[in-house]
Amino acid sequence: MSAPLRLGLLSTARINDQIVAGAAPSDAVEIVAVGSRDGARAQAYAGRHGIPRAHASYEALLEDDEVDAVYVSLPNALHHEWTLRALAAGKHVLCEKPYSRRPAEVEEAFDEAASRLLVLMEAFMYRHHPQTRRVRQLVDDGAVGRLRLIRSAFSFPLADPGNIRALPELDGGALMDVGCYCVSGSRLLAGEPQHVHAEQVLGPTGIDESLHGTMRFPGDVVAQFDCSFVLPLRQELEVLGEDGVLRVTAPFRIDWGGDVLLRRGDEVERLEVPAGDSYRLELENLAAAARNEAAPLLDRADALGQARAVDALYRAAESGKAVELA
Repeated sequence: MSAPLRLGLLSTARINDQIVAGAAPSDAVEIVAVGSRDGARAQAYAGRHGIPRAHASYEALLEDDEVDAVYVSLPNALHHEWTLRALAAGKHVLCEKPYSRRPAEVEEAFDEAASRLLVLMEAFMYRHHPQTRRVRQLVDDGAVGRLRLIRSAFSFPLADPGNIRALPELDGGALMDVGCYCVSGSRLLAGEPQHVHAEQVLGPTGIDESLHGTMRFPGDVVAQFDCSFVLPLRQELEVLGEDGVLRVTAPFRIDWGGDVLLRRGDEVERLEVPAGDSYRLELENLAAAARNEAAPLLDRADALGQARAVDALYRAAESGKAVELA
């Protein structure tokens, strides 16, 4: 059996706890180090989670020869800089979603990874879960007939204006934080959008505290979504075709628990979905890709399509006009 991929955590962000939990039962990945700008914080985090080494800077983590790959969980605006630094240090990279709202940054990063024969993957963990594969297969197999409409939503109340999600200088905003899941899910089922419309409501810090988007896809498929920091906690995905409706009550944070319901006419069927840990499966895909045993589930084309869609939605919201995607 291959040795586990040795993973370092670049920051002590709260999302790391999900990665730590996902790695714990896996033989494919071992978390061996954590880095922080605060040495005491890194030591404390390592102690709580049984991580062997703690580094008092991000640079020191990247200089650690016993780290094969890093998980970048920094605020959005720092993803690109530290991904490039990690790649330059010879590390594979799993970067928390969204990689960037700027397509040029995505292209630069994946060019750098390819030139160094390294794996770079955007961390949309829900994409790795069996539920997501089942939903896509159902749509592809015609379970709802000809696809016509996708509706999705993701929101939660954000009370702290000092939270990194609310800071424009760190690329905060509802679309970047939770709306990006709606964009990703729509793209997974319908392809790449041809043009988009969007309306945003700005919060006191200047970020989009709510954003409502419409995306037109090939084949006359339309996707509508909303994301918000002022609406109640909720997530949902509804896929409508000419013959039926597929409703997923926990499409993105699948660990919250929910149902997959297929309705045709008056009949509603609750579909069984295999259990799985999105984070563990994400890490195991990263490890397999690093060993050249599998392709990354989320590759350059997916990350670039995602950035182009998000960029277009922001431009549409700011201009009040539809934006065409080349």
